Amino acid sequence: MKKPARAIAWFAAALVGLSALPAAHAADPAYMIVGNDEKVTWDENGRIRFLPPGQDSVQIFDIGRNPAMPQLVATLKLDNSIFGPPTNLAVAPDQRFAYITNPMAWNKDGEAWKPAPDNKLNVIDLGANPPKVVDTVTVGRQPSGMAISRDGRMGLVANRADNSVTVLNIEGGRVSVSDTVAIGEHVVAVSFAADGKRAFVVKMNANALGVIHFDNGKASYDKKNDIGVGVTPYNVAVTPDGRLALSLDMGNPNASDGHVDTISVVDLEASPPRTIDKVVVDDGPEGLAVSPTGRHAAVALIRGSNNDRKSWFYHPKGSVALLKIDGRKVSKVAEVEVGALPEGVVFSPDGQYLYVGNFLDGDISVLRVDGDRLKDTGQRIKLPGHPAAMRAVAY
Repeated sequence: MKKPARAIAWFAAALVGLSALPAAHAADPAYMIVGNDEKVTWDENGRIRFLPPGQDSVQIFDIGRNPAMPQLVATLKLDNSIFGPPTNLAVAPDQRFAYITNPMAWNKDGEAWKPAPDNKLNVIDLGANPPKVVDTVTVGRQPSGMAISRDGRMGLVANRADNSVTVLNIEGGRVSVSDTVAIGEHVVAVSFAADGKRAFVVKMNANALGVIHFDNGKASYDKKNDIGVGVTPYNVAVTPDGRLALSLDMGNPNASDGHVDTISVVDLEASPPRTIDKVVVDDGPEGLAVSPTGRHAAVALIRGSNNDRKSWFYHPKGSVALLKIDGRKVSKVAEVEVGALPEGVVFSPDGQYLYVGNFLDGDISVLRVDGDRLKDTGQRIKLPGHPAAMRAVAY
């Protein structure tokens, strides 16, 4: 009887020892920023409607602790606009601050309202309880695309109405304009190279990516270095390893037109960088994100979901295409339907979930990435407005 007793005593002591070990830490928070625009909608005939201002908001979700069920952290009363790519906001790599521009201001025109270019960038302190705006910086007109360098020390803003890129110096929560790079043509989005020595700016009307170089803090641009991509590029993202840039090419300035569109694959290791492939996707791509794992990218496809319901290319729902990245080879491997007029797309930090902002439905679809398959979890996160833009940290 002594051996079993000794065994029980040893087991009990082992349990006590295990309980004394440090507990495993829960996942750190990771933030997704959602900009809701309540001033614009479309009717069943595909006609755009302008509504009075005052109801816009920016919401902050934690997608790090429980990616399957994002948790709302805060809702801020801030203006936002769908007029621009769904990239007018960014999150700092250290998750301490978020940055959001408002591309368009709203002005009274008799009894109606009309948009005009704005020029403001708001800095949000994510560490405050609750998060709050701590600074507002003047940038170029209609600031539509944002990017933050991977060391968090520099920011870029693509100014559509000024044909320029604002260069920001970032020191903690202090943001200042250090330079303005004249591009001379319509620019809508921007993304840093992995090493921060270059950035790629989308020249929508020129069907090209402009290349901005940085040398000892000085930014320069030369048109002769432009990279030709597809027709009407609208968004761009660089893979985490820095080897590729993906240019989202709408094919038509009005987004949906019923015809398939493409993603241009740009080899950034080539000298000079060049487009090496095009991946066919469905109609009307706008939102684009690359997974933090580097294995996938996701593309939001409008598919005529905000067009006249009698139009031959109208669909009641948009969709999301999942692209597989294997070295320099990019291929479409899955597609699932989501809500109407999907705009922003965001991956969870582990790359296992994908969040899609459905503008007309006023909610977020939660999708599961299972290998090279994409599954709708059936979960919809209802919002107090219509998501025009969504971003998280660009890895």
